[in-house]
This record gives sequence, structure tokens and C-alpha cells, in this order.
Amino acid sequence: MFRAVADVLRAVGSTLASVVTLPFRALARLFGGASATARGQH
Repeated sequence: MFRAVADVLRAVGSTLASVVTLPFRALARLFGGASATARGQH
């Protein structure tokens, strides 16, 4: 019983983590390139 609940929570947590991190990864790539150019200017 508890194992089933734990497995479900793990599945939901992993999916939520992937969905939430995807947009942040995209933003990190965009801002990462912008910050890289800004660092070069500094």
C-alpha cells in the first residue's frame, strides 16, 4: 500500500520536475548566451 503510494508520488514528482525544469533550461540557455556576451563587454 505505502509502496504503491510512494511510487506514484515519485512518478508525479519526476514528471513535475522535468516539466518545470524544461522552461528554466531554455531561459538559462538564452540568458546564459546573453550573460556570456555581457561578460565579454565588461
